[in-house]
Amino acid sequence: MNKNLIKNYNASEIEKIVLDLGHKKFRATQLMNELYSQRKTDFAEMKTLPGDLRNALAEKYEAGSFAETTKTVSKDGTVKILFAMHDGNAVETVMIPEISNDPERKDRYSLCVSSQVGCSLDCAFCATGKLGFKRNLEASEIIDQLIYAEKLIDIKMTNIVYMGMGEPFLNIDNVFKSIRTFSNPSVGLMPAKRITVSTSGIVPGIEALADNFKRIKLAISLHATTDIVREKIVPAARKWDLKAIGEAIEYYYHNTKIPLTFEYILFDGLNDSEDDAKRLARISRRVMSKVNLIPYHSIDFTNPEGIAAELKPASSRTIMRFADSLRAKKVTTIIRSSSGEDIAAACGQLAFSKQNTYNAK
Repeated sequence: MNKNLIKNYNASEIEKIVLDLGHKKFRATQLMNELYSQRKTDFAEMKTLPGDLRNALAEKYEAGSFAETTKTVSKDGTVKILFAMHDGNAVETVMIPEISNDPERKDRYSLCVSSQVGCSLDCAFCATGKLGFKRNLEASEIIDQLIYAEKLIDIKMTNIVYMGMGEPFLNIDNVFKSIRTFSNPSVGLMPAKRITVSTSGIVPGIEALADNFKRIKLAISLHATTDIVREKIVPAARKWDLKAIGEAIEYYYHNTKIPLTFEYILFDGLNDSEDDAKRLARISRRVMSKVNLIPYHSIDFTNPEGIAAELKPASSRTIMRFADSLRAKKVTTIIRSSSGEDIAAACGQLAFSKQNTYNAK
């Protein structure tokens, strides 16, 4: 018998489940507390609930989404977690620490969550796309990446970023459901203002985010400043060009007033010219925003072909020059570090490369 994942249900739905099982309404509040405040992933551990309710829930539902977890730790403190699910599929999640030397600033622990098993977009620079698309994650499987990670690492996360495996806006129903749970104040998992969704430029998803959430941040994986170049490395650009994306981000900003982040991987000789910097500055100035410059991380372990095999990282000197050019044009620019590169946990590398004994079905 296949069991449903209990965290797929919101508070009112859990209340109905408890009532249908013949128990009082207040037991639903207790169950929610056990699931989220206490981070319990086994009904048997939920001692505030009566035994018959625990048993009845266990017959029909799974309290936890994952059958197995494997943790890999980088020399820089980044942690990659492999989550094996009950159907034999798996995803990877990454915790990125940012330890501050400034006593006035708190340390940050960002969890990069996945939204799909594999990905259908096949961006040239991303290992996940080489896996192909397996399936969408259920809301519970997204939520439990945070709950399991906090227990496994023993760290309270400060931020959630939908930047792991998959395109969030191609699994929009489950992603939005997970955001509502994460940001529900009564659940206490993560404030809305500390959640960011990253997209390769799925225009309807950008608009839907603006319509449904007023405090969730948006990041755009841009990586090119012309449609010709972007279509070579981001296949989704063939459907939604830079003009459509520009209009969508203006719609998002008009509705939320939240500054955007543009993610831009620099490739040697492809998108790192002064003309690219000028065009990127014009794009970023359409709304309040910042640019994250990201070093390219090798995905040679996927045996890439075509344009993916030709991509080379821009040099550190080129990245600095490009950043200086953007800053001179009044663009807030951050050069991101290659956190977790030694364990294939850096941007674009999630594809089970360090767990070769595990093959997602």
